[in-house]
Amino acid sequence: MADPSEILNVIAAQVAAIVYPNGTGSPSVTGTVVSIYAGWPVHSVLDTDIQAGITHISVYPMEGEQKIPTALGRPYRAVDCGDPSVIATVSGTAVTLSGTVSTPQNLYFLVDGSGYHYSVQSGDTLTSIATAITTLIPNASNVEEVISLPQATQIVARVGGVGTEARELRRQAKEYRITVWAPTRLLRDTLGGALDEGLSINSSLQLLDNLPAFMIYARSMYSQNTQIYRRDMVFSVNYATSQTLSAPQVVAPVMSINDHTQTL
Repeated sequence: MADPSEILNVIAAQVAAIVYPNGTGSPSVTGTVVSIYAGWPVHSVLDTDIQAGITHISVYPMEGEQKIPTALGRPYRAVDCGDPSVIATVSGTAVTLSGTVSTPQNLYFLVDGSGYHYSVQSGDTLTSIATAITTLIPNASNVEEVISLPQATQIVARVGGVGTEARELRRQAKEYRITVWAPTRLLRDTLGGALDEGLSINSSLQLLDNLPAFMIYARSMYSQNTQIYRRDMVFSVNYATSQTLSAPQVVAPVMSINDHTQTL
């Protein structure tokens, strides 16, 4: 579920990518030191850095938010398919496991009409998965990741991951202030222009819940105090408060026709 603190960190990361396009170990777009952070500056630190020629850029959430109307029903939608990382390949009466092992995912073997299921465990390897499956299937054996089913006439092997579905509980717009605190007018204007353009190019934000989130420019303000040149840019972020659940992929479908159940 997205929250204001996550959005704060995402915006700060985008600001850093604009100011340091080649990484923080390389020079900034101004060639000077720029300190970027989520939160409001500590005035004593800011004053000391300004005198040393260091610019600050702070990202801070503004008070209040606006409720955004959403569709009725609040249906779940798939936000992550959870593709499996293990591959099961059938060749004759042998099944070879390959790929990489991760959790959660499920393996399902349909051997001559009988189904056998195994859930991958933490610490499993391809060999341990194959060994676990052979203990479930009569007359099966394995050498490392290759499973032998010498008496089988029909073999189906499926692997399914576990995805994620989410639904919007509500949607709101909240404003965030990106402030440039610079020791010179030139640094303020250069960094402000770069941020204005960079943050406006792509309005989409990628948040952990994978639901749509948008950041739209709202307004700018300029000010100048003793030795500090300041520009405030306000962006409005439209995002969802969400609920998520796990959604395993189907590996063992069942069809019922006229009271007869058949595993597929």
